[in-house]
Amino acid sequence: MRQLTLKGAFSSPYSLKMRAVLRYRRIPYRWVLQGSRWDDLPAAPVPVIPVLGFHDDDGTVTEVMVDSSPQIARLEREYDGRSLVSTDPASAFLDLLLEDYADEWVTKAMYHYRWTYEPDIEKAGRLLPLDRDLHAGEDHLQRAHDFFIDRQVGRRALVGSTEANLPVIEGSYERLLDLLQAHLADRPFLFGERPGRTDFALFGQLTPMTWWDPTPVAVAVARAPRLVNWIQRVDDLGWWEVDGDEGWDPAPALPQAVDALLREAGSTYAPFMLANAAALDAGVGQVICEIRGSEYRQAPFTYQGKCLSWLREAHAALDDTARATVDGLLDGTGCEELFA
Repeated sequence: MRQLTLKGAFSSPYSLKMRAVLRYRRIPYRWVLQGSRWDDLPAAPVPVIPVLGFHDDDGTVTEVMVDSSPQIARLEREYDGRSLVSTDPASAFLDLLLEDYADEWVTKAMYHYRWTYEPDIEKAGRLLPLDRDLHAGEDHLQRAHDFFIDRQVGRRALVGSTEANLPVIEGSYERLLDLLQAHLADRPFLFGERPGRTDFALFGQLTPMTWWDPTPVAVAVARAPRLVNWIQRVDDLGWWEVDGDEGWDPAPALPQAVDALLREAGSTYAPFMLANAAALDAGVGQVICEIRGSEYRQAPFTYQGKCLSWLREAHAALDDTARATVDGLLDGTGCEELFA
C-alpha cells in the first residue's frame, strides 16, 4: 500500500479530520506540519490545508490535492477496505450532505468561539505560532501572536461571527451538543456500527470546541460529556474492527439522531447555503437570510456555492429508488429546499 504525505496543523479542523480518516482506514501516511522544516510537499493549487501528497513507487511526490471531501472520495477510489461510504446509496447520500453541513456550517461556531472571547483569543495567539516552529524565539512568537490575532479577529464578520449573529451560531452549537449527547447514549456512530464521512467531519470541527478553546470546551463538558469522550476515541479509530462491508444502517432504519441532524441543518445550514448561492448569482456583496427567526448576515463565499452544486449533482445522480428514499427522509426537515 502506497504511503501518503498529509500536511496540516494541529489547530486545523480539516487536518485533524483527514488524519483521523487515514488512521481509521489504516492507510500509511507521513504527517508534516505546515511551514515547518519538514514541510517538503510541492505547492498546492491553493494555499490551504490539509494537503494530501500522493507518492509513486520510489517515494517521489507526484501530485498534491486539497479539500477534505474530494480527498476522501479519492481515497475511496484508490484504497480498499474500511470504507467510509455506506453500501446503501440513500444513506451514503445523507452522509455526504451532513458532512457538508459539518464542514461548511459547524465550522462557523469553531471560528466564532476561537476569535470572539478573550481567553480563547489569547490562547490561540500564544499557541498557534508554535505549530510551525517549537523553538522560535520570543520576539518572533510575540510578532506572530499579534499577527494571528489581528488577522483572525479582523475576519470574523466575513465568516458570520458578529454580535448580531451570535445567538444563531452559539444556539446551533448547543443544540448539536445536545443531540449528539443523546445519540451517544447507545450508538457509536451516526450511520451504523462504523464511522462515516459525517462522523469524521464533526470530529474535525468539534475537536477545538470540546478539547482546546476554553469557552466552548466548558459548554461541551457541561452539556455533552459523552461527546467529549467520543472525540478522543475518533481521533484514532485504527483499533475499531469492521467486517467487510457490514455494519451500515439502511436509510429507512437510520437512528433518530440523523433525522435530528437533518432538521438542525435544515434550519441553519440550508437557508444559509441557499442565500449564499442567491447572492453569488446576483453578484451582491452580502448574504442575508432568516435562520430560526433571526436575521443572519455575512459575506458570500464562492466555495460554498460550489459545495451546493456538487450536492445537487450527487442528488441527481441517485437512481430513482434511492432518490425517492432520500427525498422522503428529507421532506419536512428543511434540507429538501436545497434540491427543490
